[in-house]
Amino acid sequence: MNRQAQAAVLFLTGGAILHTGLTDLHLRYVKAGLRPLLLAAGLILIATALATIRYERRAARTHPQEAPPSAPAHVHREPWIAWLLVLPLLALVLVSPPALGSYSAMRTGTALQKQPWGFADLPAGDTVRLSLVDYAGRAAYDGGRSLAGRRIRTAGFVAVDRDGAPYLVRMALSCCAADGRPVKVGLTGRTPPVLRPDTWLEVTGTYTPKQIEDPVNGGVIPFLDITEAKPVEAPRDPYDESWNG
Repeated sequence: MNRQAQAAVLFLTGGAILHTGLTDLHLRYVKAGLRPLLLAAGLILIATALATIRYERRAARTHPQEAPPSAPAHVHREPWIAWLLVLPLLALVLVSPPALGSYSAMRTGTALQKQPWGFADLPAGDTVRLSLVDYAGRAAYDGGRSLAGRRIRTAGFVAVDRDGAPYLVRMALSCCAADGRPVKVGLTGRTPPVLRPDTWLEVTGTYTPKQIEDPVNGGVIPFLDITEAKPVEAPRDPYDESWNG
């Protein structure tokens, strides 16, 4: 590829990254908080491509190349296969990858392996809404002190182990989907009779001291004794960014 062709590919790459950052597509790859960095990267690549094209045109005007007195019989052509680099860019723009789900969750050890620094006070009221990650941390490491006597409402997607036991899961990210790890909460009580993996549920229940070890990495899997459950739409951002483990 000559420099102008390289600049074109660079421009397309920047445009694809910019498109990803300006839409919800970026939520399938990185944490929402990294969106400004994606936008900045896309703008820098586009600016670099435009600067390269401008430089090449200026150089061509300043130092025009004279044609040789006798042109060769065969003109060397640049390898067209280099343009296959554009295909991943088209895939990035046109194809939205699915979020990590139950298949990954049940084959990856829980992210709940060390005690958080502390827990904030819960708001007043009979029923308190918590993220699944927050509930799991409190249930596993707070001994139920902040959860006792409270009705908990939370949401996640369904995963089922080989024995048919149901779990509610959220994938926690440190940076991007590549490092996503599940936080799993076992379900007891009035579980729905039919649970389809990857279905999103909003559940209401109470704390139970029941815990088991994750068979993948030995981490803690707490439980929630549910009294109500209903299917809900998957959230705009399927990943949970509150986990700092």
